[in-house]
Amino acid sequence: MEIQGKIKKIDETKTYGSNDFRKREMVITTVEQYPQHILIEFIQDKTDLLDNFKVDQNVKISINIRGREWTNPEGEVKYFNSINGWRIENIEQTESQEMPPLPSEEAFEPTTDIDDKEHDDLPF
Repeated sequence: MEIQGKIKKIDETKTYGSNDFRKREMVITTVEQYPQHILIEFIQDKTDLLDNFKVDQNVKISINIRGREWTNPEGEVKYFNSINGWRIENIEQTESQEMPPLPSEEAFEPTTDIDDKEHDDLPF
């Protein structure tokens, strides 16, 4: 799955436990009628992907949605969801690399010095 939006916040990488589990969180704001602030986690080696990004950039993030079941000490079952990012792209860079620049307005001006009868190259 993919999600697009503007980066609102990027946290520092945090390390947990004796096995040095690494996690880095970011928040993006979607661009729609009712913008949503979505928390996305990058874990282990994927935390480094955020080093090249900053707040206010428009990005496209490839994500996986994860769900967990947990039973609390009272025996009640709870469910938790997380959104894990595994790729991130700057939308502005992608668009500018794929689309060539538009010609100037003058390139679309009609030519007035052509005699229609002499330059008629239609086959009918």
